[in-house]
Amino acid sequence: MTTTTHAVAPARSAKPKRSGAAKRENRTGWAFMAPFAILFAIVFVIPIIWAIYSSFFRQVASGGGAYGGGEITNQFVGLMNFQYVVTSSRFWTGVGHVLLYTVIQVPIMIIGALALAMLLDSFIVKRVTVFRLGYFLPYAIPGVVASIIWVFLYNGQISPIVKGLAAIGIHVDFFNNSILIGSMSNITTWTFTGYNMLIFMAALQAIPHDLYEAARIDGANGFQVAMRIKLPNVRGAALLAMLLSIVGTIQLFNEPQVMATADPGIPKYFTPMMMALNTSQNTLTPGGDGPASAVAIMMALIAGVLAALYALAEKKVNE
Repeated sequence: MTTTTHAVAPARSAKPKRSGAAKRENRTGWAFMAPFAILFAIVFVIPIIWAIYSSFFRQVASGGGAYGGGEITNQFVGLMNFQYVVTSSRFWTGVGHVLLYTVIQVPIMIIGALALAMLLDSFIVKRVTVFRLGYFLPYAIPGVVASIIWVFLYNGQISPIVKGLAAIGIHVDFFNNSILIGSMSNITTWTFTGYNMLIFMAALQAIPHDLYEAARIDGANGFQVAMRIKLPNVRGAALLAMLLSIVGTIQLFNEPQVMATADPGIPKYFTPMMMALNTSQNTLTPGGDGPASAVAIMMALIAGVLAALYALAEKKVNE
Protein backbone atom coordinates (compact mmCIF):
# COMPACT_ATOMS: atom_id res chain seq x y z
CA MET A 1 0.00 0.00 0.00
CA THR A 2 1.42 3.32 -1.03
CA THR A 3 0.61 6.70 0.35
CA THR A 4 0.84 9.90 -1.61
CA THR A 5 1.91 13.07 0.07
CA HIS A 6 1.19 16.47 -1.37
CA ALA A 7 3.40 19.43 -0.55
CA VAL A 8 1.41 22.24 0.80
CA ALA A 9 2.48 25.58 -0.71
CA PRO A 10 3.12 28.22 1.89
CA ALA A 11 0.40 30.79 1.99
CA ARG A 12 1.31 34.15 0.61
CA SER A 13 1.46 36.86 3.16
CA ALA A 14 -1.30 39.27 2.42
CA LYS A 15 -0.38 42.91 2.30
CA PRO A 16 -1.75 44.77 5.24
CA LYS A 17 -4.63 46.94 4.20
CA ARG A 18 -4.36 50.57 4.96
CA SER A 19 -6.88 51.91 7.33
CA GLY A 20 -9.17 54.73 6.39
CA ALA A 21 -7.23 57.13 8.62
CA ALA A 22 -3.93 56.26 6.87
CA LYS A 23 -5.52 56.85 3.46
CA ARG A 24 -6.89 60.20 4.58
CA GLU A 25 -3.46 61.21 5.90
CA ASN A 26 -1.91 60.19 2.59
CA ARG A 27 -4.42 62.26 0.63
CA THR A 28 -3.90 65.18 2.98
CA GLY A 29 -0.14 65.04 2.43
CA TRP A 30 -0.56 65.06 -1.34
CA ALA A 31 -3.03 67.93 -1.06
CA PHE A 32 -0.53 70.03 0.91
CA MET A 33 2.23 69.21 -1.58
CA ALA A 34 0.07 69.85 -4.66
CA PRO A 35 0.48 73.69 -4.77
CA PHE A 36 4.27 73.39 -4.65
CA ALA A 37 4.30 70.56 -7.19
CA ILE A 38 2.10 72.53 -9.60
CA LEU A 39 4.16 75.72 -9.29
CA PHE A 40 7.41 73.74 -9.55
CA ALA A 41 6.18 72.14 -12.76
CA ILE A 42 5.03 75.47 -14.21
CA VAL A 43 8.11 77.54 -13.44
CA PHE A 44 10.82 74.86 -13.65
CA VAL A 45 9.95 71.55 -15.32
CA ILE A 46 7.80 72.82 -18.20
CA PRO A 47 10.27 75.60 -19.21
CA ILE A 48 13.12 73.06 -19.30
CA ILE A 49 11.08 70.71 -21.48
CA TRP A 50 10.10 73.59 -23.75
CA ALA A 51 13.71 74.78 -24.03
CA ILE A 52 14.86 71.29 -25.02
CA TYR A 53 12.06 71.08 -27.58
CA SER A 54 12.82 74.56 -28.97
CA SER A 55 16.52 73.77 -29.34
CA PHE A 56 15.73 71.45 -32.26
CA PHE A 57 14.00 74.21 -34.26
CA ARG A 58 15.12 77.40 -35.95
CA GLN A 59 13.17 80.33 -37.40
CA VAL A 60 13.55 80.51 -41.18
CA ALA A 61 11.85 82.50 -43.91
CA SER A 62 9.51 80.48 -46.08
CA GLY A 63 7.84 81.49 -49.34
CA GLY A 64 8.27 84.90 -50.87
CA GLY A 65 9.53 85.91 -54.26
CA ALA A 66 12.77 87.07 -55.74
CA TYR A 67 12.62 90.30 -53.71
CA GLY A 68 12.06 88.69 -50.35
CA GLY A 69 8.86 88.49 -48.40
CA GLY A 70 7.37 85.33 -47.00
CA GLU A 71 6.65 84.25 -43.46
CA ILE A 72 8.90 83.28 -40.57
CA THR A 73 8.28 79.67 -39.59
CA ASN A 74 9.85 77.25 -37.16
CA GLN A 75 11.73 74.54 -39.01
CA PHE A 76 13.07 71.35 -37.48
CA VAL A 77 16.87 71.41 -37.80
CA GLY A 78 17.90 68.55 -35.54
CA LEU A 79 21.23 69.20 -33.84
CA MET A 80 22.14 72.17 -36.04
CA ASN A 81 21.66 74.67 -33.21
CA PHE A 82 23.97 72.68 -30.93
CA GLN A 83 26.51 72.43 -33.75
CA TYR A 84 26.38 76.20 -34.09
CA VAL A 85 26.97 76.66 -30.34
CA VAL A 86 29.84 74.17 -30.14
CA THR A 87 31.62 75.72 -33.14
CA SER A 88 30.93 79.35 -32.19
CA SER A 89 33.99 81.34 -31.13
CA ARG A 90 31.66 83.82 -29.42
CA PHE A 91 30.28 81.11 -27.17
CA TRP A 92 33.67 79.80 -26.09
CA THR A 93 34.96 83.34 -25.55
CA GLY A 94 32.04 83.89 -23.19
CA VAL A 95 32.77 80.59 -21.45
CA GLY A 96 36.36 81.71 -20.99
CA HIS A 97 35.17 84.96 -19.38
CA VAL A 98 32.92 83.00 -17.02
CA LEU A 99 35.66 80.54 -16.02
CA LEU A 100 38.13 83.37 -15.38
CA TYR A 101 35.46 85.14 -13.36
CA THR A 102 34.86 81.95 -11.34
CA VAL A 103 38.56 81.45 -10.61
CA ILE A 104 38.87 85.03 -9.34
CA GLN A 105 35.58 85.57 -7.56
CA VAL A 106 34.64 82.29 -5.88
CA PRO A 107 37.82 81.75 -3.77
CA ILE A 108 37.83 85.37 -2.57
CA MET A 109 34.16 85.21 -1.61
CA ILE A 110 34.40 81.82 0.15
CA ILE A 111 37.51 82.80 2.11
CA GLY A 112 35.92 86.12 3.08
CA ALA A 113 32.68 84.46 4.16
CA LEU A 114 34.56 81.86 6.22
CA ALA A 115 36.69 84.53 7.87
CA LEU A 116 33.62 86.60 8.80
CA ALA A 117 31.80 83.53 10.15
CA MET A 118 34.74 82.51 12.33
CA LEU A 119 35.15 86.08 13.53
CA LEU A 120 31.50 86.31 14.57
CA ASP A 121 31.69 82.87 16.19
CA SER A 122 34.60 83.94 18.36
CA PHE A 123 34.57 85.92 21.60
CA ILE A 124 36.14 88.97 19.94
CA VAL A 125 32.97 90.45 18.43
CA LYS A 126 30.20 91.73 20.66
CA ARG A 127 26.61 92.23 19.44
CA VAL A 128 26.88 89.47 16.86
CA THR A 129 23.31 90.00 15.64
CA VAL A 130 24.05 93.55 14.47
CA PHE A 131 27.14 92.53 12.53
CA ARG A 132 25.46 89.43 11.10
CA LEU A 133 22.54 91.50 9.82
CA GLY A 134 24.89 94.13 8.41
CA TYR A 135 26.92 91.58 6.47
CA PHE A 136 23.76 89.86 5.18
CA LEU A 137 21.93 93.01 4.04
CA PRO A 138 23.64 93.26 0.61
CA TYR A 139 22.12 89.87 -0.28
CA ALA A 140 18.65 91.35 0.32
CA ILE A 141 19.25 93.84 -2.49
CA PRO A 142 18.19 92.46 -5.91
CA GLY A 143 21.12 91.65 -8.17
CA VAL A 144 20.12 94.16 -10.84
CA VAL A 145 19.82 96.95 -8.27
CA ALA A 146 23.20 96.06 -6.77
CA SER A 147 24.76 96.15 -10.24
CA ILE A 148 23.22 99.58 -10.93
CA ILE A 149 24.61 100.90 -7.62
CA TRP A 150 28.12 99.70 -8.42
CA VAL A 151 27.98 100.98 -12.02
CA PHE A 152 27.30 104.39 -10.49
CA LEU A 153 30.29 103.93 -8.18
CA TYR A 154 32.45 102.85 -11.16
CA ASN A 155 31.47 105.80 -13.35
CA GLY A 156 34.47 108.09 -13.56
CA GLN A 157 32.41 111.25 -14.05
CA ILE A 158 30.10 110.97 -11.04
CA SER A 159 31.64 108.33 -8.77
CA PRO A 160 32.86 109.63 -5.38
CA ILE A 161 35.26 106.67 -5.21
CA VAL A 162 36.92 107.43 -8.54
CA LYS A 163 37.08 111.15 -7.76
CA GLY A 164 38.50 110.49 -4.30
CA LEU A 165 41.22 108.22 -5.73
CA ALA A 166 42.00 110.78 -8.43
CA ALA A 167 42.45 113.45 -5.77
CA ILE A 168 45.35 111.48 -4.28
CA GLY A 169 46.88 110.73 -7.66
CA ILE A 170 45.39 107.27 -8.32
CA HIS A 171 43.52 107.08 -11.62
CA VAL A 172 41.39 103.96 -12.03
CA ASP A 173 39.13 103.00 -14.91
CA PHE A 174 36.88 100.21 -13.65
CA PHE A 175 35.62 99.61 -17.19
CA ASN A 176 39.08 98.93 -18.57
CA ASN A 177 39.32 95.51 -20.23
CA SER A 178 42.22 94.52 -17.98
CA ILE A 179 40.17 94.86 -14.77
CA LEU A 180 36.63 94.45 -16.10
CA ILE A 181 36.32 90.91 -14.73
CA GLY A 182 37.58 92.15 -11.36
CA SER A 183 34.96 94.91 -11.33
CA MET A 184 32.20 92.36 -11.93
CA SER A 185 33.66 90.02 -9.31
CA ASN A 186 33.55 92.80 -6.76
CA ILE A 187 29.81 93.26 -7.28
CA THR A 188 29.05 89.56 -6.79
CA THR A 189 31.39 89.25 -3.81
CA TRP A 190 29.76 92.24 -2.12
CA THR A 191 26.32 90.72 -2.69
CA PHE A 192 26.83 87.06 -1.76
CA THR A 193 29.53 87.03 0.94
CA GLY A 194 26.98 87.54 3.70
CA TYR A 195 24.81 84.73 2.37
CA ASN A 196 27.70 82.25 2.40
CA MET A 197 28.72 83.54 5.81
CA LEU A 198 25.39 82.31 7.20
CA ILE A 199 26.07 78.83 5.78
CA PHE A 200 29.40 78.70 7.61
CA MET A 201 27.90 80.10 10.81
CA ALA A 202 25.25 77.37 10.82
CA ALA A 203 27.99 74.75 10.47
CA LEU A 204 30.05 76.34 13.26
CA GLN A 205 27.11 76.46 15.65
CA ALA A 206 26.44 72.74 15.02
CA ILE A 207 29.88 71.76 16.38
CA PRO A 208 29.51 70.07 19.80
CA HIS A 209 30.72 72.30 22.63
CA ASP A 210 32.35 69.28 24.26
CA LEU A 211 35.12 69.52 21.67
CA TYR A 212 35.85 73.10 22.71
CA GLU A 213 35.92 72.21 26.38
CA ALA A 214 38.24 69.26 25.75
CA ALA A 215 40.58 71.45 23.71
CA ARG A 216 40.73 74.10 26.42
CA ILE A 217 41.45 71.47 29.05
CA ASP A 218 44.36 70.28 26.89
CA GLY A 219 45.66 73.86 26.81
CA ALA A 220 44.71 74.84 23.25
CA ASN A 221 44.49 78.56 22.56
CA GLY A 222 41.88 80.27 20.39
CA PHE A 223 43.90 80.01 17.19
CA GLN A 224 44.50 76.28 17.68
CA VAL A 225 40.79 75.71 18.33
CA ALA A 226 39.93 77.54 15.13
CA MET A 227 42.45 75.66 13.01
CA ARG A 228 42.06 72.15 14.45
CA ILE A 229 38.40 72.01 15.44
CA LYS A 230 36.40 74.63 13.58
CA LEU A 231 37.96 74.39 10.12
CA PRO A 232 37.79 70.57 9.82
CA ASN A 233 34.13 70.62 10.86
CA VAL A 234 33.01 73.13 8.20
CA ARG A 235 34.22 71.12 5.19
CA GLY A 236 30.67 70.06 4.37
CA ALA A 237 29.48 73.68 4.46
CA ALA A 238 32.44 74.71 2.31
CA LEU A 239 31.51 72.08 -0.27
CA LEU A 240 27.92 73.33 -0.35
CA ALA A 241 29.00 76.96 -0.67
CA MET A 242 31.47 76.12 -3.44
CA LEU A 243 28.89 74.13 -5.41
CA LEU A 244 26.29 76.89 -5.13
CA SER A 245 28.86 79.49 -6.11
CA ILE A 246 30.07 77.52 -9.16
CA VAL A 247 26.53 77.02 -10.41
CA GLY A 248 25.76 80.68 -9.77
CA THR A 249 28.81 82.05 -11.57
CA ILE A 250 28.04 79.94 -14.64
CA GLN A 251 24.82 81.97 -14.88
CA LEU A 252 26.68 85.28 -14.80
CA PHE A 253 24.33 87.82 -16.36
CA ASN A 254 23.24 90.78 -14.22
CA GLU A 255 26.65 92.37 -13.73
CA PRO A 256 27.87 92.40 -17.36
CA GLN A 257 24.40 93.22 -18.72
CA VAL A 258 24.03 96.29 -16.49
CA MET A 259 27.65 97.37 -17.00
CA ALA A 260 27.13 97.13 -20.77
CA THR A 261 24.63 99.99 -20.50
CA ALA A 262 27.44 102.24 -19.27
CA ASP A 263 30.18 100.74 -21.44
CA PRO A 264 29.12 100.03 -25.03
CA GLY A 265 32.47 98.29 -25.53
CA ILE A 266 31.16 95.22 -23.68
CA PRO A 267 29.89 92.92 -26.46
CA LYS A 268 26.46 91.31 -26.42
CA TYR A 269 28.09 87.89 -26.17
CA PHE A 270 30.41 88.72 -23.26
CA THR A 271 28.91 85.81 -21.31
CA PRO A 272 26.88 82.86 -22.62
CA MET A 273 23.77 84.06 -20.79
CA MET A 274 24.04 87.45 -22.49
CA MET A 275 24.53 85.61 -25.76
CA ALA A 276 21.38 83.58 -25.11
CA LEU A 277 19.29 86.68 -24.35
CA ASN A 278 20.48 88.66 -27.36
CA THR A 279 20.11 85.62 -29.59
CA SER A 280 16.49 85.19 -28.51
CA GLN A 281 15.90 88.91 -29.23
CA ASN A 282 17.41 88.50 -32.73
CA THR A 283 20.20 91.02 -32.07
CA LEU A 284 22.71 88.25 -32.81
CA THR A 285 22.75 85.95 -35.80
CA PRO A 286 21.39 83.30 -36.00
CA GLY A 287 18.54 84.53 -33.84
CA GLY A 288 15.44 83.04 -32.33
CA ASP A 289 14.44 80.79 -29.48
CA GLY A 290 16.09 77.69 -30.95
CA PRO A 291 19.74 78.84 -30.92
CA ALA A 292 19.16 80.65 -27.60
CA SER A 293 17.80 77.47 -26.01
CA ALA A 294 20.81 75.53 -27.31
CA VAL A 295 23.16 78.04 -25.64
CA ALA A 296 21.28 77.74 -22.33
CA ILE A 297 21.28 73.93 -22.44
CA MET A 298 25.00 73.81 -23.20
CA MET A 299 25.71 76.07 -20.22
CA ALA A 300 23.54 73.85 -17.99
CA LEU A 301 25.57 70.83 -19.07
CA ILE A 302 28.85 72.67 -18.43
CA ALA A 303 27.63 73.72 -14.96
CA GLY A 304 26.68 70.12 -14.16
CA VAL A 305 30.07 68.82 -15.31
CA LEU A 306 31.97 71.41 -13.27
CA ALA A 307 29.90 70.70 -10.17
CA ALA A 308 30.42 66.94 -10.56
CA LEU A 309 34.17 67.35 -11.06
CA TYR A 310 34.46 69.52 -7.98
CA ALA A 311 32.43 67.04 -5.91
CA LEU A 312 34.65 64.14 -7.04
CA ALA A 313 37.82 66.12 -6.28
CA GLU A 314 36.50 67.03 -2.84
CA LYS A 315 35.61 63.39 -2.15
CA LYS A 316 39.10 62.20 -3.09
CA VAL A 317 40.71 64.85 -0.89
CA ASN A 318 38.58 63.76 2.08
CA GLU A 319 39.49 60.13 1.52
